[in-house]
Amino acid sequence: MTSSLHFVVVDCRDPAALARFWCAALGYAVHEEYEEGIRIAPPGGGRPFLDFLSVPEPKANKNRVHLDLRATDTDQAGEVARLLSLGARRVEVGQGPEVDRVVLADPEGNEFCVLADPEDATDLPGRPGAP
Repeated sequence: MTSSLHFVVVDCRDPAALARFWCAALGYAVHEEYEEGIRIAPPGGGRPFLDFLSVPEPKANKNRVHLDLRATDTDQAGEVARLLSLGARRVEVGQGPEVDRVVLADPEGNEFCVLADPEDATDLPGRPGAP
């Protein structure tokens, strides 16, 4: 038996603003708005959904789980520039100069990475399968 990933849930102060950012970043669309938050999904169906739930407190520490993105129609530098124009910002989490991923944060400070290699992320330090 195995499990499949259906939802990634993000606590946030402003679900609408964060949903807009991630819709633009991933090409997702709003799937459902409900009292506690907003759900976005890939166009045409599919998973995973991202749920943005309203909480009163701001983010306080480094994420324990984060997303790794891979550019689909540009290189890493082009994708980083696009995400920065959407409201992301560069962050330092101790990644050091030897890594080839770029660490960014969304408008509420949730860290995520933009991978350099379009085919394989297993060789990145700290990743499963890394040498």
